[in-house]
Amino acid sequence: MDISYYEFTNLPDEMQYNMVLSQGRMINENTVSNSRYVLYELSSFSVEIIYSLTKNKISGKNIFLNRSAYSA
Repeated sequence: MDISYYEFTNLPDEMQYNMVLSQGRMINENTVSNSRYVLYELSSFSVEIIYSLTKNKISGKNIFLNRSAYSA
């Protein structure tokens, strides 16, 4: 499923997480202190999911529009 950045950002958080985890392509992963940062590529944007290692759950996310996908 191809979804735009704007459609994705308008989805509820739970649906965003589910879509990223089921359809996203993992690009990078990094652990700092008690957090694990995982970057996923999805359509023309990227989503960074932040996991709390101490609480063993998702603690947040950042969404990045890949502007290079729109340059000619």
